[in-house]
Amino acid sequence: MDNPLKEMVVKRQHGIHCGIPSFCCANKIVIEAILDQAQRFGDAPLIEATSNQVNQNGGYMDMTPMDFTEYVYKIADKLGISRDKIYLGGDHMGPLPWVDRPAAEAMENAKVLVKQCVKAGYKKIHLDTSMRLGDDSRTEKLSDMVVAERGAVLYEACEEAYQEMLAKNPDEMHPIFVIGSEVPVPGGINEDDAGMEITDPKDFEHTLMAYKEVFHRHGLDHAWDYIIAVVVQPGVEFGDDTIHLYDHDAAKGLCRALKKYPDIVFEGHSTDYQPAAMLKQMVEDGIAIIKVGPALTFALREGLYALSFIEDELITDPKDRSHFREVLENEMLSNPKHWENYYTGNDLEKKIKRSYSFSDRSRYYMSLPVVENARRKLFENIDSLDIPMSMLKQYMPLQYIKVRDGSLSMKARELAKDSVVTLIEDYNYAVKYNYMISGIFVR
Repeated sequence: MDNPLKEMVVKRQHGIHCGIPSFCCANKIVIEAILDQAQRFGDAPLIEATSNQVNQNGGYMDMTPMDFTEYVYKIADKLGISRDKIYLGGDHMGPLPWVDRPAAEAMENAKVLVKQCVKAGYKKIHLDTSMRLGDDSRTEKLSDMVVAERGAVLYEACEEAYQEMLAKNPDEMHPIFVIGSEVPVPGGINEDDAGMEITDPKDFEHTLMAYKEVFHRHGLDHAWDYIIAVVVQPGVEFGDDTIHLYDHDAAKGLCRALKKYPDIVFEGHSTDYQPAAMLKQMVEDGIAIIKVGPALTFALREGLYALSFIEDELITDPKDRSHFREVLENEMLSNPKHWENYYTGNDLEKKIKRSYSFSDRSRYYMSLPVVENARRKLFENIDSLDIPMSMLKQYMPLQYIKVRDGSLSMKARELAKDSVVTLIEDYNYAVKYNYMISGIFVR
């Protein structure tokens, strides 16, 4: 069975504007918003997990690849959405979680990981072998040939797992693959311009040629039927309080080089916080897979904070409030491992970043039981209140419009989810022809 994700490349070859948003997030409410919006438009969304989030040892989500698959599917089941309308993916799949181990050991772990991803039903896998491993030189950059050689090893492991699945199910869909690793720092940069350079067109082509040579040597020429994208840095990035906006002219040379290879597209990471028009320009320029992560949970946090401010206004007795913001802050302070190496400055600056940084390290704390309990209490309180429309307009102006016009419920969960939907609409606009002028939005 052909992978529908390949259809995007074929459509582009025929001059049809299209792309794929890649939603990299494991937050339950965010996934609900993604699935709700996909169902509304008959889409098949792509939801990804990283190798640090999810791996055979659990990752920081304490999930294996199969656990993640079941986690997403159970959310879909609850919403009445067919499982076959969802595509799962793996981001930075390779030896990243084991970079301190010798190369042989790290790669064996990586082989186990990618096999588990394929068997868990992941249909898009980013093979990333760009990082130095424990016994690699600390001073020399890994050569393209070493990166490609390790990538070939992982591709073979994926193919082995797929053949096992195919023997049980002749209709099993083949996963597609993304190669290349010239990406921004996961979660955003720490300083305004740290490491932010557009990929040199020659470097892109050298990477591609190295993979072609190594894959040919391994007898993997057939792999190019399933490799649809190369990760590059097109000049987009974000820090705590900064956003590097896409510059079409600056990326022109890189995108021109892509035109020589009509069977592939670029995948762009860290597209978070780009304006919708620039996301669309990226897709037009060949950066057709646009990945978003922290901006999704940032949008959810915005919605949760807005609801907590409304709660503070309308519930006069502090003991009856959820104190959601305070609970989240206390959890981040009591266990700082997910933010202390990322947020710098004096105490006030770090406090502001814990709540408002674009890198949104608060996402690592949202699923903690005490934070989840506060979030539930917040929703219960909001649902018990008669919120003045004028107050909703103050704190949630975009949701106010939809409530006013009857297209959105005043329920807390729906208001919070719609904060994420607003962002998802930017990505739909970027990848779909005539999305914003089709009459689906009534304002």
